[in-house]
Amino acid sequence: MATIDTSLPPEASGAAAALAAQHAETHPLKLYGGWFCPFVQRSWIVLEEKKIPYQYIEINPYKKAASFVAMNPRGLVPTLAVPAGAQGTEQKPLFESNIISEYLDEEYSDESKYGPSLLPKDPYDRARARLWIDHISSKIIPAFYKLLQHTDEKPFTLDDARRELHKYIHALTEQMDPIGPFFAGKELTMVDICLAPWAKRLWLIDHYKSGGVGIPVQGENEEWGRWRKWFQAITERKSVTDTWSADERYVIAYKRYADDTTNSEVGQATRQGRRLP
Repeated sequence: MATIDTSLPPEASGAAAALAAQHAETHPLKLYGGWFCPFVQRSWIVLEEKKIPYQYIEINPYKKAASFVAMNPRGLVPTLAVPAGAQGTEQKPLFESNIISEYLDEEYSDESKYGPSLLPKDPYDRARARLWIDHISSKIIPAFYKLLQHTDEKPFTLDDARRELHKYIHALTEQMDPIGPFFAGKELTMVDICLAPWAKRLWLIDHYKSGGVGIPVQGENEEWGRWRKWFQAITERKSVTDTWSADERYVIAYKRYADDTTNSEVGQATRQGRRLP
């Protein structure tokens, strides 16, 4: 049995704490999340971008209440409790951050209230967006953890892991609208949101690993110019900064990844070379 991680601070801090407090009142639509989890932040960003009313409930996924497990037997965050029944008092659970995000975009589709869809209306463009969302989920994010969890005992070098992450980021960057700043142009889409939490966490690799992420700074290599433009736009986006806790909290939370001692499902999957949960 995995050891419960008791080292994590139990609640959000900084801007995320203020946002959580604004959404603490009971509401039929509930987001169960953990402040440190990038998958939670992904769904939280969608709620904020579309200005959907909701209640935020902090959960420690390493020490779950029985009531939460009864609602979502997998015990993972994010979990979205969707109102059901005539009075909206019953709850139907959804999990998996990309699925939650698409549900929110489709269910709250009134543009006069919730703004434009975060996925293109054209069927081909929508399919293409999903293709690159899959690339982020199946290539870039696993490469992020592979680099962050590198230790000297691994059968690959730190440079190998860094080159792999660069390769997958480059593949995405080549598909971006040339003007930007976002993937498809001036407007934020689900493709941008899908990667935003990990873009916001790249500095943790700089903090923990020799040589860091290794992406050249401005003026060193213009092949990375489009990435830097996207990176600045997404990491400064209000919905991203508002769902972000204090930097020092992430240093605490991600040390177990950097040491490759985490018992999280993501960490174990990375360690074993499996698809992320």
